[in-house]
Amino acid sequence: MTRFGYTLMTEQSSPASLVQYAARAESAGFDFEVSSDHYFPWLDEQGHSGYAWAMLGAVTQVTDQVELMTYVTCPILRYHPAVVAQKAATMQVLSDGRFTLGLGSGENLNEHVVGRGWPSVDARHEMLDEALDIITSLFDGGYTTFDGKHFRVDSAKLWDLHERRVPIGVAVSGPQSISKFAPRVEHMIAVEPIADLVTGWDAAAGGEQGRKIGQIPVCWDPSSKDDAVARAHQQFRWFGGGWKVNAELPGTAAFAGATQFVKPDDVAQSIPCGPDVDPIVEAVSAFWDAGFTDIALVQIGDESQDDFLGFAEKELLPALREASESNH
Repeated sequence: MTRFGYTLMTEQSSPASLVQYAARAESAGFDFEVSSDHYFPWLDEQGHSGYAWAMLGAVTQVTDQVELMTYVTCPILRYHPAVVAQKAATMQVLSDGRFTLGLGSGENLNEHVVGRGWPSVDARHEMLDEALDIITSLFDGGYTTFDGKHFRVDSAKLWDLHERRVPIGVAVSGPQSISKFAPRVEHMIAVEPIADLVTGWDAAAGGEQGRKIGQIPVCWDPSSKDDAVARAHQQFRWFGGGWKVNAELPGTAAFAGATQFVKPDDVAQSIPCGPDVDPIVEAVSAFWDAGFTDIALVQIGDESQDDFLGFAEKELLPALREASESNH
């Protein structure tokens, strides 16, 4: 059965608002919630970027059942992997076993702030590989000492570990990342509905393995498609650049420059916009058709969240579940 999630977009809403949305999303019936983990928004118009881990800690206290996840945290520059392990272990305790650690190799947008430069993609994968060594060792319990090419750890230990070990997912985009990380973690994360990612992941893992977790932006608006398209263009025109480009851009000015010629119609072609259920269901269906088991929705625009969550509870989630079940 396909599971549907809600995205806590730290870039478009205040920390206090996101905690409120998280509680409402659980009551609306979402199966899980994922949080972005940024230092910067992609565009100035988005206007926010609070500390994801503080918000997630608060979310554990206003929810009871919904699963929680980072989508995704980069443990190679801005955070040391030993600290990421501690944060994830604490989240697992606070949520009583509802947390999954989603990891990725990061974006220049967020990692440049610590002044250590921006490595090549090959170096970032090496760093993520070492970070996984450290994190998984700390999740094992006991003391960890590590001396690698990129990281060192001296007698670290996690003192608060939940009885349920924190599951790990890693964001992948192609054969290189799949072959490196599929054998190492439980779950796959990707933002494009590409069936080859799913089959490649299972092949590299040596058999069908874990959840395949995707994410898709939508821009529902109760009044008109034109309003939805305008909001999507203002807030999410960066989306069309693709991961390989977006990972390299250093700040909001770069994203503004890279998207200056993107038109509203261009955005509307890649993001379902407007008041109707069917275009959203059709767009989301590409993920379950590709073999994804979990799909997190991003509703674009802070001002629309309360209305969207009501719409999701009454119309969207029932429609998505009916369509996905009929497909299987």
